[in-house]
Amino acid sequence: MSGPAGEELPEPVRRLVAEAWTFRWRVELEAALRFARLAERLGELGEPEAMVALARRASEDERRHAGLCEALAREYGQRVLPEAPTAVTEVAPARLPPRERVLYELVAACCITETESTAVLTTLLVPDGSPRVRPVLRELLRDEVMHSRLGWAQLSRAHAEGAQGAVAFLGRYIPAMLEGGTSPRLFTPGSPEEESPELLRHGVLPHTRKREVFVQALHEVVLPGLERFGVDTAPARQWLAQRGA
Repeated sequence: MSGPAGEELPEPVRRLVAEAWTFRWRVELEAALRFARLAERLGELGEPEAMVALARRASEDERRHAGLCEALAREYGQRVLPEAPTAVTEVAPARLPPRERVLYELVAACCITETESTAVLTTLLVPDGSPRVRPVLRELLRDEVMHSRLGWAQLSRAHAEGAQGAVAFLGRYIPAMLEGGTSPRLFTPGSPEEESPELLRHGVLPHTRKREVFVQALHEVVLPGLERFGVDTAPARQWLAQRGA
């Protein structure tokens, strides 16, 4: 079947591309709901209006991203999309105080997920990528960088303004954040279709490359960033070593 770049794609590869953009469509809608809730929580906690506004803008960005992802999913042959999410689960443990729950969600959604997304999108912007896909990737990348900064800014503020060790509680929870935001199949072998180099040109990382980007971003950006603000990353490094083994 012909993709938006006007070229023939093997049917299994085309199907994987359509599924990937459909998955992103749902992820973006869920992120929009999460950021909207975070904006409310930040306001309730009396955080600076600039932080609340950033969260609101992130929610609007994610809804716009969902529209872009839906359009590409349909262009690659996805005829019916799943039911759109109307709510999103709060990932922070309920036993944590409100301020710590908000920080937990921001670290999970921004410092980890959005930072990892930035690494993926940067890798996907290959020179010979589909001319229909590249502008979408650039738009997503521009916004995801800003979304990741929301989490890092809040973590920095909590570290600087809180009592000694105010963010230390996060260390033991980082593995749960990684587990919750990672596909169970990431550290298992991919099928031949999932390893197809053709995927890259259409905005999808081949399976092994996806794992490499994830691990590299953790080692080079996420974990050093967390350590800088006083978060113990030993549990996260142990989690990663176990998955890699």
